[in-house]
Amino acid sequence: MSNADPFDAISDPNRRYLLEELRRAPRTVNELAEGLPISRPAVSQHLKALLDSNLVSVSASGTKRIYAINKPGFDRVNLWLDQFWS
Repeated sequence: MSNADPFDAISDPNRRYLLEELRRAPRTVNELAEGLPISRPAVSQHLKALLDSNLVSVSASGTKRIYAINKPGFDRVNLWLDQFWS
């Protein structure tokens, strides 16, 4: 588990798009890249930042890597946001 700041990770609009897509269903890099005007390697770099901040997880399925939301990774973000509603 990395100590990368999840707030840095979600500050990029492409990463927020990836999170929104992954919220709907787990996906491969190629599936995620279809909806973005950036290269597949760029999508992989954005996914790495999300992985490093523990916001997404990855699992292998044959030769594919499937990315999914890692709900526990959002605890730090949720705790910080909750202070404004308490």
